[in-house]
Amino acid sequence: MEKGELERKKFLEQQLEWCKEQDYILEEIEMKLYEMKRIAEYAFSHELTPLEIHQMNDQLKELKSEVHLLEKQLSSVVH
Repeated sequence: MEKGELERKKFLEQQLEWCKEQDYILEEIEMKLYEMKRIAEYAFSHELTPLEIHQMNDQLKELKSEVHLLEKQLSSVVH
């Protein structure tokens, strides 16, 4: 292979790796969003004590924070 072809191949391999990393981050976000949905649906369909409401709100806040951190990773510069 020529030097130009090798450079192009290396560039494309880097892009593929970047895409895989982005896909992994999106999967992590999706799992956290589904967990948030599960919590919200449970809360909607059950009568909860104030303590349970507080605990679920804490869980939701933690998940929201985790999603926010993952979203920041998605905002990284494209190669």
